Formats: sequence, C-alpha cells, structure tokens
Amino acid sequence: MGFIIRKTSDPRFPEVEERVNWYLNRLRELEAACGRAAGSVRLMAVAKTVPTEKVNAALSSGACLVGENRVQELLARKNQYSCPKSQIHFIGHLQTNKIRDIINAVSCVESVDSLHLARALSAAAEKAGIQMDCLLEVNIGMEESKSGFSPEGVLEAAGEIAAMPSLTLRGLMTVQPAAASAAHDGRYFRRMEALYRALQEAYPQADTLSMGMTGDFEEAVRCGATIVRIGRGLFGSRDRQMG
Repeated sequence: MGFIIRKTSDPRFPEVEERVNWYLNRLRELEAACGRAAGSVRLMAVAKTVPTEKVNAALSSGACLVGENRVQELLARKNQYSCPKSQIHFIGHLQTNKIRDIINAVSCVESVDSLHLARALSAAAEKAGIQMDCLLEVNIGMEESKSGFSPEGVLEAAGEIAAMPSLTLRGLMTVQPAAASAAHDGRYFRRMEALYRALQEAYPQADTLSMGMTGDFEEAVRCGATIVRIGRGLFGSRDRQMG
C-alpha cells in the first residue's frame, strides 16, 4: 500500500514530521484493515503545553486538527497557528464564564459535559452570530474524577441539545479509564461505538466519534473513531511548560 508522506516546512522539528507520518501511515493501515475509507480517521495534535512552533510543524506535516485543553493557552496563541479556525477544537473542561473567550477561536467544542454548559454555549454562539459544532462528552467508565454524561443519559441529553439554537450536534467524545487503556480492553470503546450508532440513527448530522489517544488509538479506530487525539505520541512527554 502506498502512502503520501508530507514534508514539513520547519526543519527545526524533524522528529515531529517523522511521528506525524508514522501515525498517518498507521491510521491508513487500520482503516484498510477495518474496511473503512482512507482518510476517514482524522489525526488531532493535542497542543497542551506544547510550543506553538511544534504544533504548526505537526499541521504542516499532515495533522488535520489542533486540540486545545486550556483556555489561557488557546488565547495566548490562537493567532499564531498556521491553520484556520475550522481546524481548532476545544477538548478540555470548559467553565461557562470562559465561553465568551473561546467562542470565536474554535470551530468545535468536544467537551460539552452538561446541559448547563450546552445552554450557555448556545446562547454565546447566538450572540456571536455563529453556529458552533459540539460533541457530547461521555463518562463511559462512570469515573468520579471525570465529568460528562452517563452512557444511559447521553441520548436523552442529545435530544435537548440538538434542539438548541446555534449549536450543531456532531457526535460524541470520550476518554476511557486508564486501566482499560493499559490493558487494551476495548469494552468501553465498543460501548461508545454502539452509542454513536444509536445517535446517528436519530441525528444524521452526527458524523464524529472522538476517542483514542497515544496509548489506545488503535483499538479506538477498530471501534469506529473518526478523530484520534494524540499528544505524547507526537510531541513527547509534557514535563515542561510552553516555551
């Protein structure tokens, strides 16, 4: 199978180019093995604490999306990215009082974890005169330390959120329990896939299942993920802050 290898315009970060190419090639292999269309899984570069120049190197090497976890980091560099807003998603916990800060800086909020947040996001988007894509965050392992909708409650919540003005419900997002990731236990991803298929039956515009990170992205793709969120695998350990 032949793959297109993209070249970065920034020679300072050849390791980022190499890692992006490895992930793109592996995603194409997984898609083929699962009978999925080439390019049906998008590679997101998770930017948390990563210098902007390295994120831009990942983008120019072929990463499709940028994922921002922190409002302050996003605001500090939103105008420094070598991509349009359409490629920037917010994936971290979002407080309602921070919505107005990011409403014009991202194209999708993947971490809508409550009806309260959804209502506030819809109101802010309406005021800004935009339509905001969103994903519902599912606490698939029902972990006390994580926010998100319960698996049992997500479809009911989706009905309310899909009716909100200025929001477009595009799908679901999750982080599976760390123990399941380490054990390569795919049961949580399989349950997410079932929830996603049920959501699509009711809402045809729901075309996004964001799940899978550095340690478990392969199982996520096998279970229908359309976005994998990779940080450490592209940029190395986050043991220092942005430079």
